[in-house]
Amino acid sequence: MYRYIAVFLLVLSSNQIFGQTKRLQKQPNTVEMRKMDLKRGEFDTISGGASKKVAKNTKAKIEDYKIITRKHDTVHVDTTLNIKKEYKFNYLRKDYFDLLPFNNMGQTYNTLSRNMSGQTLSPGFAAQAKHFNYMDVDAIRYYHVPTPLTELMFKSNFEQGQLLDAFFTVNTSKEFNFSIAYKGMRSLGKYQHILSSTGNFRFTSSYQSKNKRYRARAHMVTQDILNQENGGISDEDLLEFENGNEEFIDRSLFDPLFENAENNLEGRRFYLDQVYQLKSNDTLGYNGINIGSTIYIEDKYYQFKQDQKVDFFGDAFVSSKLTDKNTFEHFYTALNVDYTNKTIGRLSAQLGYNSFNYGYDALVILDGQTISNRLKESTLSFEGGYDKQLGPVLLKADLGINVAGDLEGNYLNAQADYQINSDLQLMAKLNMNSTAANYNYRLHQSDYLNYNWQNNFKNQQTQQLAFELSSYKYGTLSVDYSTISNFLFFENKENQGVKPYQYDGTINYARFKYEKEFKFGNFALNNTLLYQQVFEGDQVFNVPQINTRNTFYYSNTFFDKALFLQTGINFHYFTAYNMNAYDPILAEFHIQNQKSLGDFPRLDFFINAKIQQTRLFLKAEHFNSAMTGYNFYSAPNYPYRDFIVRFGLVWNFFL
Repeated sequence: MYRYIAVFLLVLSSNQIFGQTKRLQKQPNTVEMRKMDLKRGEFDTISGGASKKVAKNTKAKIEDYKIITRKHDTVHVDTTLNIKKEYKFNYLRKDYFDLLPFNNMGQTYNTLSRNMSGQTLSPGFAAQAKHFNYMDVDAIRYYHVPTPLTELMFKSNFEQGQLLDAFFTVNTSKEFNFSIAYKGMRSLGKYQHILSSTGNFRFTSSYQSKNKRYRARAHMVTQDILNQENGGISDEDLLEFENGNEEFIDRSLFDPLFENAENNLEGRRFYLDQVYQLKSNDTLGYNGINIGSTIYIEDKYYQFKQDQKVDFFGDAFVSSKLTDKNTFEHFYTALNVDYTNKTIGRLSAQLGYNSFNYGYDALVILDGQTISNRLKESTLSFEGGYDKQLGPVLLKADLGINVAGDLEGNYLNAQADYQINSDLQLMAKLNMNSTAANYNYRLHQSDYLNYNWQNNFKNQQTQQLAFELSSYKYGTLSVDYSTISNFLFFENKENQGVKPYQYDGTINYARFKYEKEFKFGNFALNNTLLYQQVFEGDQVFNVPQINTRNTFYYSNTFFDKALFLQTGINFHYFTAYNMNAYDPILAEFHIQNQKSLGDFPRLDFFINAKIQQTRLFLKAEHFNSAMTGYNFYSAPNYPYRDFIVRFGLVWNFFL
């Protein structure tokens, strides 16, 4: 049946879509911020300079090039160069203040902070350490453009490779748009047997009928993430690394724990959503009724392979050609209705069906216990939403519950945004979520004996209360307090192999985050400071107490505003803590309380420039690595990156 539905989606994806504008929310001091950006040369242009006209299409403006999320929030293409673009110019193309990358691009990331706000009813797959670059349903964007738009992103890598993200979209008519994109990356790395190779292909299409009553969107995504694994360097070699032995400055001279393993995550997805307007909104945008449907199919598999067994992981069923492979099939369909009323506000309701098929191709019998090979489950869920503007207060609420089926789950999300004055905005949010354990917690098979289990865990439950006070003048202060019950984690107890466990207590976790940029003429100091504290459960929930990033930089225009230049220094630091360790068989992080790592500064010097629609980036990363001591790690036995100079660009074409 899946094959027929997939063909159906492919046919539809060739003739679908639309663009929608989001319900705009009042932002503090937007006009003043825009004026200041223009004064500092951070203008968003198509043809260069402050003009928004396109040379070949005088009616098109930058605001007409729209990017639309799955939830219909809309922004326009942004060709400015600012400090946020510096933070986002990386492999993930997002600001990863809370993430610590491994040595090679395309590897995983250790997590320095956790947002325990959840809004999901379904368990995850496996190999979560490989999902940072995996694009889920909500990561896909749709487009509406007056002229064809192309974006090319390039960045140099760590030995014999590069990163390229190429994107093209066009509206063949006002009603129909399609886009095609591919992000490919290959990097050999500085250490032995640590090559990374990834690819993300995306195709989207969207359609809106001429009377604007029918809208549809579809996408097809295929992704593969391949990593050679070496287990890190041995404890004996760590002494040579930390002592700064000149013989080992060439990192390829280190002998890793093994050089014969790799893991791979692959997935493909076909997606379609449709909306039909039963009753048109009135002139004020009220009293409209929409009905819609969503359907998607996603197939994934994760595989770990090793040529010969190693004692590091314990005994194995076989001594050579070890292969662990699990597969995952997810089918989802839903019907929804959306009603907007001037007095009541906006109400939405959705009835969804999930079908999951996870597992392996054979049974395992270990110590007289039979470990099954497959979990087949399904759920019927209800989800609802509400939002209403009451003067300066915007109220939002979302809830969901699995009403029938094999899995329990629920969430509640309530939020209020209060516009205190033109510069000050307050947000208060309450979130509660209960979700079943990911599939690899409940069932796992491996050629290594220690990595076979079948469990029946309780749902992990989280509650979070959050506040955010934002001001252009004073900065943004965010505070949240979370409690976690039945916390799920991996741990290697007494060197018996990494296995899943559930904490029987309650974790209490608080975070305080402050963000503010101070400007002094053409100079600026951008600051992000995070303080966090685990009051109970710190033996299974490890995070650094302080994480900070401070950027001092200079910006100005040159050559009659033909060139906009930014240059400065990034400073990153987090306090020492019991950093989570990485397991290459599971592609998961697990807790450890033996090694306290961190407490090392990272300094980057950058020069960025913008010429018309081209943004150029040059950075000397971690240039202090040889000056402040070789005690920098991304995880136990995995050193962080040494000093390296890298460059790249982002280039937009408007035809």
